[in-house]
Amino acid sequence: MSTLPLTRSARRGATGGRRGATWARRLGIAAVVAYCLAPFYWMVVSSLRRPGDQFSNAPLPAPVSFDNYMSAFDAKNGFGQALVNSLVVAGITTAVTLVVGIFAGYALARLHFRGKTLILTLIIAASMFPPIILVVPLLRLFTDIAWINTYQAMIIPSMSFALPLAVWNLTAFFRQMPTELEKAAQVDGCTPAQAFRKVVLPLAAPGVFTTAILVFICAWNEFLIAISVVNDRQMMTANVILSLFTGQYKYDQPFGTQMAAGVVVTLPLVVAVLFFQRRIVDGLTAGGLK
Repeated sequence: MSTLPLTRSARRGATGGRRGATWARRLGIAAVVAYCLAPFYWMVVSSLRRPGDQFSNAPLPAPVSFDNYMSAFDAKNGFGQALVNSLVVAGITTAVTLVVGIFAGYALARLHFRGKTLILTLIIAASMFPPIILVVPLLRLFTDIAWINTYQAMIIPSMSFALPLAVWNLTAFFRQMPTELEKAAQVDGCTPAQAFRKVVLPLAAPGVFTTAILVFICAWNEFLIAISVVNDRQMMTANVILSLFTGQYKYDQPFGTQMAAGVVVTLPLVVAVLFFQRRIVDGLTAGGLK
């Protein structure tokens, strides 16, 4: 007679313990998310304050003002053209890096040749050099070949930093894919190139889109090379223009305008991540069904 109440009590205790652990995990995740998003929240709030309320500590802007956004897109700042420049540089860098990275990663994952491990080691080692040590040689080189104030002067260095990451990620992804897929396609009459294009590449979409996100973010946020090889305001990227914002008297710090420009610069990254995340889920689902 005493066993049943004890069993029920034990079950209640186990259920309560599981619920407590679940709520503890949820609170922990919420705390981490709040910690990560707090700077972005404050940036948005600061961008919506009136210029005279920039040093207010209120959690919400009152009243809401878009003066900072209007100031950021003032024609004298050149912020609109800078956004176009950033999009051109980041877009071309991502596209070219993906094309080269896909072929290089597939070759390193599938082909067997002497020195492959050494090549992978050199590729990842190349990404460990800080960009600051390359600024002076690149500036001297681009000056000699008349590349100063050009898109290629920003795209080529960005590719050199993004390619090791792309090749390493795609090589690891292609290695996880079974070779039987390509062999089965070739048995059905496909050439190796057709098997790669029609079978391997569609199934590799999750890895390709993930790599695209990382490369685009890397190229979009690049600052040191862009500010070193470009001195024409019409060719500067958004990050460089943002650092050159001046206040009304050219000496005061326009915090509100900088926060508004920061929101605008961050927005394409958020949109890109949301868009590619959906594609990644679609690619994973299609790959599982196939």
